[in-house]
Amino acid sequence: MIAIVDYGAGNIRSVKKALEHLGVEAQVTADPQVIAAAEKIVMPGVGHFCRCDVLNKNLRESILGAISRGVPFLGICVGMQWLFGGSTEAPETCGANLFPGECSRFPAEVKSPHVGWNRIHIHNGSKLMRGVENGAFVYYTHSYRAPVVTETIASTEYGGVFSAAVENGNVFGVQFHPEKSGPTGLKILENFCGL
Repeated sequence: MIAIVDYGAGNIRSVKKALEHLGVEAQVTADPQVIAAAEKIVMPGVGHFCRCDVLNKNLRESILGAISRGVPFLGICVGMQWLFGGSTEAPETCGANLFPGECSRFPAEVKSPHVGWNRIHIHNGSKLMRGVENGAFVYYTHSYRAPVVTETIASTEYGGVFSAAVENGNVFGVQFHPEKSGPTGLKILENFCGL
């Protein structure tokens, strides 16, 4: 069973529908015990980074414990940003610090939020991006972006280059919304579900 983490900031319904479309059993939960026992964890996120305060208070320990045991984890949008040290959007809110650096706002010279379809440029072969075409379009809606790091497996150009997806062992993150990214997004979710 895949646990979809509900911390009050996710696009949960769309993610659950996409997983059901793939024939995958998924449960929306805010229960630390259910999350700790899940085979895989998906953490969506929409909105302000400060919403991660609830996550840090109630679910951080169970999520990080599951990750340390090798449970595959996928963070989406703010869920990916949480994997970094934090965000300038809410400096007082800490991230999981599983990837180095912090997320920052798009520069003033580009329209923010960044909403709509944009290309991903796949850097290296990865489990998450297996079979995804380089230059494929995915759907974004965000005002803050993660830096490019060693673990970046796909990037997008908008007001500079930023991490579209990261991967390290059993930890994955995507800044875009795979549940709204058509066949490409479904392929990425399918890859995650098949881990």
